[in-house]
Amino acid sequence: MSDINQNDPNWERQTLEKLAFSAIREQRRNRFWGVLFKSLTFIYLFMLLFYALDWVGGDGSANSDHTALIDIYGVIGSDDQVSADDVIGSLESAYENKHTKGIILRINSPGGSPVQAGIINDEIHRQRKLHPSIPVYAVVEDICASGGYYIAVAADKIFVDKASIVGSIGVLMDGFGFTGIMDKVGVERRLLTAGVNKAILDPFSPVNPKHKEYAQSMLDQIHQQFIAVVREGRGKRLKETDDTFSGLFWSGETSVQMGLADGFGSSDYVAREIIKQEKIVDFTAREGLADKFAKRIGASMGNAVLGSAFSGMKLH
Repeated sequence: MSDINQNDPNWERQTLEKLAFSAIREQRRNRFWGVLFKSLTFIYLFMLLFYALDWVGGDGSANSDHTALIDIYGVIGSDDQVSADDVIGSLESAYENKHTKGIILRINSPGGSPVQAGIINDEIHRQRKLHPSIPVYAVVEDICASGGYYIAVAADKIFVDKASIVGSIGVLMDGFGFTGIMDKVGVERRLLTAGVNKAILDPFSPVNPKHKEYAQSMLDQIHQQFIAVVREGRGKRLKETDDTFSGLFWSGETSVQMGLADGFGSSDYVAREIIKQEKIVDFTAREGLADKFAKRIGASMGNAVLGSAFSGMKLH
């Protein structure tokens, strides 16, 4: 305010005007920084939401030669971590990209649904015939058992770590029986059916020998399908023993000796030394938050409405 002449009769008015304009400038400055801060915060939260819902990144796009990577992590099933729809979609995206020089299926799975694993196996074979110049390699991390191995044998070659767990070529159907507990607590089972076999393997009824025999024959049939897939995929490389298809599993080192796998190597090794394309692009289908929520709700409602007389068959 030093530029105000106090001898001027209007000096008080000038002082008030100066103060008013100064306050207005300060308000504008504060408003500017406030808007900027809020905008930056909004953009940050918006980006976090995009990443949470998988709307950005990981789309598998690439505009130069590369090795395509598809992760098969977790239990295999239509409502589990690995589904045929997701894996097939990833395969199609990888093959459609003209810069894909090879595909790696990075597997870390204990198994799961024989149906889902079989669908994936069939699709890998189909795509290999359509694109014979693009090799497909399975790379095992911690575990590749049952359904996971069912998928792996569709690849051109299988690479493992010496300490990986490989094998478990078998089928199981698990459940519980509660008849003894019911007798002890005095609970009576009242079950009405239309169809003599409708209550097959009912956990609250005594085991019916005919039902048990039927279920075992079905497991044996699916086991033979699994064995045929392994023999087809491994061919003369497979060194069969009495234990090969018994459901046992082995270390990666032993699996190579048995012909269940071809050699040792990580994804980086296979991309660099086998495919000769060190650049890796991830084509794995990532399920968004909304999809996961919808799938969980749908599965829960389906289980509540339909129920199940016995547990499903699994390649575990």
